[in-house]
Amino acid sequence: MTYIVMDPCVKCKFMDCVEVCPVDCFYEGENFLAINPDECIDCGVCEPECPVDAIKPDTEDEGTKWLEINTKYAAIWPNISEKGTPPADREDFERETGKFEKYFSEKPGDGK
Repeated sequence: MTYIVMDPCVKCKFMDCVEVCPVDCFYEGENFLAINPDECIDCGVCEPECPVDAIKPDTEDEGTKWLEINTKYAAIWPNISEKGTPPADREDFERETGKFEKYFSEKPGDGK
């Protein structure tokens, strides 16, 4: 098992999870974070830190889809180990669903 980032993160990207990760397995896209499943140690400390409930074990519904997404983008986006600045308009998107199909960007984040 590993933890994965799912749809609620798109356009919210709060990044509270990044600060608590003991192995720095988060990777930053322009409007989404990804967890590298090969680096995740399944400790689960990131899950309760996410204010929009976007981090789940890969055993959750749609886990295979999100595992593939996290794996793909963790391989090409910059690794981050410190909390950056979340998008200014994140609160406008917090409770929206189906965000991946509407807003997801493949562009890398700043990696800072």
